[in-house]
Amino acid sequence: MSELFDPKRWKPSPLLPRRDPRDGALVFVVAVLCFLACLTAIGALAADRATRGWTSQLTGSATVVVRAQGAETPDAAAGRAAEALAGVKGVIEARALEKEKAEALLEPWLGHEALLDDLPIPRLVAVDLDPKAPAPAAALTQALRAAGVDATVDDHSLWIGDIERAAGIARWAALGVFLLIASAAGAVIAFATRAAMAAHRETIEVLHLSGAQASFVVRLFQTRFAKAAALAGLFGASGAAIIGALARLAGGGQGLTPVLPVAWIDMLAVVPTPLLAALVAAVAARLAARGLIGELS
Repeated sequence: MSELFDPKRWKPSPLLPRRDPRDGALVFVVAVLCFLACLTAIGALAADRATRGWTSQLTGSATVVVRAQGAETPDAAAGRAAEALAGVKGVIEARALEKEKAEALLEPWLGHEALLDDLPIPRLVAVDLDPKAPAPAAALTQALRAAGVDATVDDHSLWIGDIERAAGIARWAALGVFLLIASAAGAVIAFATRAAMAAHRETIEVLHLSGAQASFVVRLFQTRFAKAAALAGLFGASGAAIIGALARLAGGGQGLTPVLPVAWIDMLAVVPTPLLAALVAAVAARLAARGLIGELS
């Protein structure tokens, strides 16, 4: 009998099995949710970068629509407007655009056939502003009036406002999607915790009747599902980082497209995913385990 039982080799079996066939399905579902959350984060960062780029370009420029008066030609009026604006503080350069460029801007709306020679097409003056201290629209308008030029200044404030509103909506949408995915992951883990505790109900009852504290039993399930969620988070984050890297490589310096410029630094957004997944799983498993133990008491 002593040969069959060696106290030195004997080790107590774990209260919960190290492997459960259902763990694979749980890891897969949580990994998919983490993958979607990481893609959402990368897309939100790229969209925010694109928004800041567009806003910076619009803030650093202005467009002036010049209308000729009396016998003055449109080109002469545009030239006088450019000269008047060049001396305004906060203006780097003001240049009058050729008639062909003005026609090219109107062609998508009027069509090529409608651009007749006698059509009164206003001339445009492109103004490059100092990005650190841009000249306000009021100063540009005042300089044009002082020079006796009939013109309208467009500082792109309407465009900037629209872009900023769209960016705000995109940020809140990304946050909402992230919270929904985190809630779904928590619900899945809570359901898995209750299912696992139901499968090991006899073990829990024996521990409970033996005087084991509820915190001990809760910690068993909390640790188990936190580890599973951390592994799933690692898989999901790795998959999202690979997709982001492929998008960055496929689009060169502009990322996937100029509209959604993905940067290498965006890949760092997936780094906290395993830890966050483990935290969500630990909280969900703890709440579920405490609720079931309360039913046994």
